[in-house]
Amino acid sequence: MAFARFVRRAIDDAREERGWTVTDLASHTGVGRSTVFRWLAGDWQDYPELAKVRGFCAALDLPVAAAFRALGLPDAGQVPRRRLEDAPVEADVRVILERLADPHVPAEEKHHIRDLLRYLARRPVRRAG
Repeated sequence: MAFARFVRRAIDDAREERGWTVTDLASHTGVGRSTVFRWLAGDWQDYPELAKVRGFCAALDLPVAAAFRALGLPDAGQVPRRRLEDAPVEADVRVILERLADPHVPAEEKHHIRDLLRYLARRPVRRAG
């Protein structure tokens, strides 16, 4: 049931921060409404399809490792990452991360920041020359 709680929190956050319905969530994550409801009910045979779990997490900016822990799985071969505070981070990136973590920053502003970051992450890299 830990995974069902994980999904419930993700849905509640998406509703609060992004104004998404379950239909919106399904559209953005690629996970069908019926699958989302099965996850909420804890109704799956062995494990949910891990590709769908990854897509769900990616669309909602959730760590896949947290979903896997909720399922009782290892982090699926992910390379352990250094903690953020141990990694060298440019000042502007640190400011963005602080704004996303700040409870006083409105959810709408956080939504815009995340949308822009998703856009930038998906842009093809242009090579000089």
